[in-house]
Amino acid sequence: MDERPIRFTSRDRLLRAWQNSMELVRDFQLYAGEEQHTNDTRALFRELAEEECMHAARLREQLHRYEN
Repeated sequence: MDERPIRFTSRDRLLRAWQNSMELVRDFQLYAGEEQHTNDTRALFRELAEEECMHAARLREQLHRYEN
């Protein structure tokens, strides 16, 4: 068995963070549309989706810098 450690690069970490962030955006958008939540809670989920979308965009920009 190969005992060499796996090394994660900055790009690897950025890609994983971007994927996680995009998943959070989708989750928050889904939660915002669920009827069982109060209006305040749905508004919070919409706000969180927008904020997380900004994080995802920043991570994506940095990933593009690594690609170039």
